[in-house]
Amino acid sequence: MSAADRFVERVDAVVTGRPAAVVAVFLLVSVVALGGVTAISTAAGADQFTEDLPAQQALDDIDEEFETSIDGSGTGAQLIVSDDDVLSRAALVRILETQHRLESRSTLRVSSTTSHANAVATALDPSAETPAEQRRAVEEATPRELRAAIEEADATGAVAAQVSAEYNPTAQRAGTAIVGISYDVPDAAGSDRVTTLQTRSVEVVDAVPGNEAGENAILFGDGILNAEIAALLTDTAIIVFPAAFVLILLFLLVAYRDPIDMALGLSALLMGVLWTFGFMGYAGVPFSDALITVFPLLLAVGIDFGIHIINRYREERIAGGGIAGAMRITTDQLLIAFLLVTITTVFSFAANLTSPFQPNRDFAIVAAAGMVFTLLVFGIYLPAAKVLADRWRERLPVPEFGSTPLGTGGSRLGRVLRVGVDLSRVAPALVVLLVLVTAAAGGAYGTGVDTEFSEEAFFPDEDRLAVYSQLPEPFAPTEYTFLRVLTLFQEEFEQEFGGSVTLYVDQSVRDDDSLELIDRTTRNPPATLESSDNWRADSTSIVTVIDDHAERDPEFRRTVERNDRLGTGVPDRNVDDVYDELLASDARSEARSYLAADRGSARIDYTIRPGVDDSRAVADVRMLAERTPLEAVATGSLVVNEAVIDVLLASAVDSLIAAFVLTAVFLTLSYRYLEGKAVYGLINLIPVLATVGLLVGSMRLLGIALTPINAPILSVSIGLGVDYTVHFVHRFVDEYKAGKGIQEALDVTIGGTGGALTGSMLTTVTGLGVLWLAVIPLIQDFGALLALGVFYAYLCSILLVPSLVVVWDRYGSYVGLGLNETLRDDETRRDDETRRDDETHRDAGGS
Repeated sequence: MSAADRFVERVDAVVTGRPAAVVAVFLLVSVVALGGVTAISTAAGADQFTEDLPAQQALDDIDEEFETSIDGSGTGAQLIVSDDDVLSRAALVRILETQHRLESRSTLRVSSTTSHANAVATALDPSAETPAEQRRAVEEATPRELRAAIEEADATGAVAAQVSAEYNPTAQRAGTAIVGISYDVPDAAGSDRVTTLQTRSVEVVDAVPGNEAGENAILFGDGILNAEIAALLTDTAIIVFPAAFVLILLFLLVAYRDPIDMALGLSALLMGVLWTFGFMGYAGVPFSDALITVFPLLLAVGIDFGIHIINRYREERIAGGGIAGAMRITTDQLLIAFLLVTITTVFSFAANLTSPFQPNRDFAIVAAAGMVFTLLVFGIYLPAAKVLADRWRERLPVPEFGSTPLGTGGSRLGRVLRVGVDLSRVAPALVVLLVLVTAAAGGAYGTGVDTEFSEEAFFPDEDRLAVYSQLPEPFAPTEYTFLRVLTLFQEEFEQEFGGSVTLYVDQSVRDDDSLELIDRTTRNPPATLESSDNWRADSTSIVTVIDDHAERDPEFRRTVERNDRLGTGVPDRNVDDVYDELLASDARSEARSYLAADRGSARIDYTIRPGVDDSRAVADVRMLAERTPLEAVATGSLVVNEAVIDVLLASAVDSLIAAFVLTAVFLTLSYRYLEGKAVYGLINLIPVLATVGLLVGSMRLLGIALTPINAPILSVSIGLGVDYTVHFVHRFVDEYKAGKGIQEALDVTIGGTGGALTGSMLTTVTGLGVLWLAVIPLIQDFGALLALGVFYAYLCSILLVPSLVVVWDRYGSYVGLGLNETLRDDETRRDDETRRDDETHRDAGGS
């Protein structure tokens, strides 16, 4: 007897001999798991996927070292104020009062605020330094003084830079303005602290007379964004989990047709999920977007295991077996299949440990642990609970419910399921060829699948939100400001999020040639970058700040000319002195946006031409970073997103290869050990490859891009495919070894296991497909892919495997891998084992 057989025998003895003790132990462990559930934290959003990227590190450095962040990132925020005219006295007073309250509330840790209202008030009264003093200057000004002050502020560029694009300098009117907000937050404070401060700032903004937060005064920053993405996660869970539960309940009722069996199956499902949540809490793994998909996956496998257990047990009971005997036969046959499915699925999940993205590595750990828990619960707890329930049924007058296996007898389902077996009799080679060619074509077509990564991808469109807003509480989703902010930037300010790219100069810029080198990086720009002439990029840097201030200030212009030996208009000596004078002027704030306080780094922002593909613009700015003699790193939101995309496809392919290799080696070795022939492992793998090819082709056909959220689908599809083919092949091998012919063994397999596979597929596709209801679009796509993967795996198992078995039997003998050779080897091995046992008994008797 092999070690695997001994393990199964021990499980049989415990399950049928002490079922009450088994159930009690599993319930006790579930109570312990509850403690871990309370310790679960959350993590959401694009930031999870950008850690450790050089472009993201450069972006973080910019947030820390400069007074203005890129795209409102870091600890900064932007307040978008709307009015009939944001240059009217009432609007200016309202904006300055808002700034005053933000800066004066010490608990908000607002270090500074900037707006066009500051520039107008300063023109009215240069001595007014605080927002409160500036508000009084605006309130006390005459209409003529106010108009003159706006003209003066506009001449410096301070008005046009912070109001909407429709600004009319002559009429002095604009409908929207931006107020910049900077927070003084220690580096160690973390994103949660920033979120808290920005959320409290919204309350302060809303308290200002005339402001309506979220309507005419929208505060937005990374903290608010993270809070909204976390809310998306919660809203998705609130909608998806109940819907999944209801639909799974409905299909389980159809599959089990027995309320007691269904209750046992549900208890096992809930137990598996509870153990997995508890593991997350104890292991300190945060609940994130990527992990939402883990639980439908575990439910899918759990449903599959549960239906197979109950269905196979019913087969034996109908054949006349007792409770213990029927369950022993059931577990004898299914536990090994469950073990094969679990290990191969764990491999497919664990392959994502090769991913550079932490959420995908968390997915690998949690999903793999959840699979082990699913095996234990459905391989030990459910059989024990079923034995206990049926013994209780025999002692009590409990009515009999539906107890026939799915797909047996002359049912319509049974006739439909036999299509694959019937085809294997008529044209098996044609079936195999057609499926494999289709899968290969799908795989080749799928190599052109798009890749995508951005904050926008996490948010649904407004039409979908409008539909969901009609739902009653608590299902109605949160009102999200991100989409409105995005629209405002596009329509009012005529700029896209990430409409620029940045070079982070990571070296001292105090040397005489530093400014010349910075200026040189803007010459002869690539075609993707906007340019005001044919030889210089439209960019902003400390050099352009110096140029602009020199035009306005004659004394500073003389300083620049005095230190410009080459006559290029760029200082090339006494650079520190030029910085000192610039930082002592009214251009200090703008200068500090492009020059670090210690002058140990600088930044250059480039504007991208409208309509240019993001990847081309990123490639060009990376080329600039390599070409410049400065130590420079390309960064900005577009560059970070493109960096994620760069590693995304390679990571997905690496995970797919790792999953396939591990699964192939394990299955061939396992079948070699269990059945004496590795060929059964190969028969399992061919339908799995077909499933992957069909799934990848479907991704491109349906326009579903590869993203960090759904990247695990390629490796997970290996596990999904193996789940179905292992059950079919394992049952066929058992029937074939029992002496049945190939067609008879296929008939028995499709009649028994085929029904269980069908019930499993329907409940699983429904349970996974319900992710389409998710608020987060990326999870909608992943749900669709998972449901498709399960459906393709099911089709390949019942349509391809029968013909594959027949073809392999006919032509595999030419290479010594035919099924007949396998059967003869099995019989020879059993004869040898019997002969050795007889000799051992004779020797024992003789002595």
